[in-house]
Amino acid sequence: MYGSERRRHIAESLAATGRVTVAELSTQLDVSAETVRRDLSALESEGLLERTHGGAVPAVPGGRMERTLAARRAENVDAKSAIGRAALPLLPGVGGTVLLDAGSTAACLVEAMSGGPAEGRELTLITNSVPLADAIHRAGRETLHLLGGTARGLTGACVGSQTLRALDAIRVDVAFIGTNGLDAERGLTTQDTEEAAVKSAICRAARRVVLLADSSKFGRDFLVSFADLDRIDILVTDTRPTGALAAALDTRGIEVLLP
Repeated sequence: MYGSERRRHIAESLAATGRVTVAELSTQLDVSAETVRRDLSALESEGLLERTHGGAVPAVPGGRMERTLAARRAENVDAKSAIGRAALPLLPGVGGTVLLDAGSTAACLVEAMSGGPAEGRELTLITNSVPLADAIHRAGRETLHLLGGTARGLTGACVGSQTLRALDAIRVDVAFIGTNGLDAERGLTTQDTEEAAVKSAICRAARRVVLLADSSKFGRDFLVSFADLDRIDILVTDTRPTGALAAALDTRGIEVLLP
């Protein structure tokens, strides 16, 4: 059994039982306890579980582990791709300016731009994401500005005082941002304080703010709040919100756009 198959089995067992042990998994998978421990460590680094003495439990909702960009890109792929396509009509007209944060769904918007409604608009794209800037640069269709700063190894996002100063100096037509959590009371939340500061500055730098967030973010609440719901003009998502979140969005007049 390949490592990816073992880790899928572990994730499925954890979802079904709420707890797994190294001893049980070693027997089920017919591998050594050390192999199981390595698999658990890999899954923990992706934020999919939390290690305990002798096993693992599901990650705490809105939990303590921050996942890599690659791990987030692999989640809810179809929903994020649909959101990226649905956001295309929200791009500005010819010569418009766009801010893109380092979220995984913003990358899906950039991918959807190829041959889409943005073709030929000569947009200026500004981002603090090194991976996203690389993708835009390789496509070679738009004017690109990469915000300076310190690039975080985990996400490839530029953060710090240099990034914040650059954002304070600009005003763009529209910003597309992502979030780890979307809560009726705390608004938009994330796990890292420096990325939260940059996301807040991105919201301040835009005439219109579009949140790209799949429904797995609904009701989740992470360490740092970087924007109240009042900061958001449009939510592009895959499923219409319900309950308290739906009421909060409606009260603020936030448009919800579905694919």
